[in-house]
Amino acid sequence: MSDYRPTIGLEIHVELNTSTKMFCSCKNEPEGSEPNVHVCPVCMAHPGALPVANKEAVRKVLQVGTALGSTLADFTEFDRKSYFYPDIPKGYQISQYEHPLVSGGELAGVAITRVHLEEDTARSSHTTSEGVSLVDFNRAGVPLMELVTEPVIHDAETAGVFARELQLLLRTIGASHANLEKGEMRIEANVSVSKDGTMAKKYVEVKNINSFRSVERAIAFEIARQSKLLDEGGAVLQETRGWDEGGQKTFSQRLKEGSADYRYFPEPDLPKLMLSEIPEFAPEALRASLPELQWERRARYQELGLKESDVAFLAGSKERGEFFDAVITEVEDDTALLLACANYLISDVAGWYAKSGKEEYQGLAPTSFVSLIRLVSKGDLSSRGAKDVLATLLEDGGDPETIAKDRGLIQVSDEGALRETVLRVLKDHEGPAAEYRSGKESSLQFLIGMSMKATQGAGNPGTLKKLLLEELHKAS
Repeated sequence: MSDYRPTIGLEIHVELNTSTKMFCSCKNEPEGSEPNVHVCPVCMAHPGALPVANKEAVRKVLQVGTALGSTLADFTEFDRKSYFYPDIPKGYQISQYEHPLVSGGELAGVAITRVHLEEDTARSSHTTSEGVSLVDFNRAGVPLMELVTEPVIHDAETAGVFARELQLLLRTIGASHANLEKGEMRIEANVSVSKDGTMAKKYVEVKNINSFRSVERAIAFEIARQSKLLDEGGAVLQETRGWDEGGQKTFSQRLKEGSADYRYFPEPDLPKLMLSEIPEFAPEALRASLPELQWERRARYQELGLKESDVAFLAGSKERGEFFDAVITEVEDDTALLLACANYLISDVAGWYAKSGKEEYQGLAPTSFVSLIRLVSKGDLSSRGAKDVLATLLEDGGDPETIAKDRGLIQVSDEGALRETVLRVLKDHEGPAAEYRSGKESSLQFLIGMSMKATQGAGNPGTLKKLLLEELHKAS
């Protein structure tokens, strides 16, 4: 295969979680239980119905731009973008063209071209058995943010990292739930290959991608397909292709439209906006409205002494970060306890939630969790016992110490009480004791096991080992 270098740009649409739609007062609930219940003359495009821009949607896009370090518009306006599809009730979409709300910025090392605001389409469904198509207008008019990157991505993995980081940002600042499976975040990849690594004049837009892994696979497939096509003397068509998840391949849908095909012109039913005249949209007000961002949280966690991989996991979702912050508050300045808590969250807790299918940290109180790990750190509970108590805690809740006591899992660490047990075990097992004194190290484990048995599993193995060594060395 010839040495082609891929160039990728992403277009990502995100449904914003405002209470109402973009240009009317209908409830923003595209997943409504009944179809076509959240509709009105405005979002159904009845004659004479006039739109009014959703201020909260504008604010959320400006917050995204602030987090990205972008340039925020002073002047902006909405435009009409002509679409003649059944799921566009007006026959056009209200969007933005020449004057987007946000320009420039960067995320995960990828430069941003623009972020603008528009309205979503309705949702179409097709039944092949009956040969009919149905349209649900609950989604028509939902605020839709579109983010466009510069064509500076050169591999599928970088595209996936960017998309994941954007989802986390959107969730962190509360702009969107950004659930790909529900269509709240939709990713389109513009892919081309060339000798010089620049975006070719004719590129392919891949749509219908509903997971991050599919984004990476679709891009990788398209890179290989275009490279093979050019090697064979063919030409790449500028077209829109869909992603076939089952077949793990792209397929042609239609030729790609250009901006001229949309016949943009300023929306006459909406006023021009001078954002600098609105106090809530001032840069300092927008910055003050933002919570701690994910890269700021990562930097804070690194200062606590956590490994880079642990930081990436704990700050990898809004829920994990908030739970771990509550743990930090609980442990106060006990660094060893904090690191132990982090270890259990990353291993045992994460593993349990992955198997159970439950939402992370649902029903788990930070106070109870820290109390459990404190029992382990103090030697009152073995790591094996901690797993049993943790399972109960995650399943049913409760107080970890009470659970451990009820199950007889609290360890005895009192040296006075345990020394008597150790002396009795050494007397009853003189052979293994003599073997250890002669250099057979494995005999020590046998003696620890016998001591644990003598305490019915309640003895602290660390304390038992210490006492056994003391007595064995005395005798030698």
